[in-house]
Amino acid sequence: MMPSALSARPNPEAEGPADRPPSATTDSSFVRSAEQVTLSASILSVSAALVGVCLTVIGLIRVIENLQTVRTIEDNLLAIDSLVFLGAATLAYGAMRSRTAVAYRRFERAADALFLVGLTCMSVVCVVIAYELS
Repeated sequence: MMPSALSARPNPEAEGPADRPPSATTDSSFVRSAEQVTLSASILSVSAALVGVCLTVIGLIRVIENLQTVRTIEDNLLAIDSLVFLGAATLAYGAMRSRTAVAYRRFERAADALFLVGLTCMSVVCVVIAYELS
């Protein structure tokens, strides 16, 4: 009986470092998985969109302040929050452009952390705005 085509394929896990080309064993040829690229791209796009949301809400708060002659701190907090989201977007872009696995992980973890800080700050500002409007 002839071996099937599946069994004729080499097992990549059985290959040692000597069987791989030299560029495959170095960290400079870091290849990202689709999941890694998707996470960085998601952080980048959502962070950039949330910068726009922060700036829009700042504008709306300014209009309300001018109409009601009330001073609030939310616009200042959202300005800081937009910078946090900008930092997350910049770090996500850095992760996508990184050439090594170590740099990729560092950029992505920092982008993820900043993104969560920004979301937390935005949630707190939303609660404060809702409390002041009631």
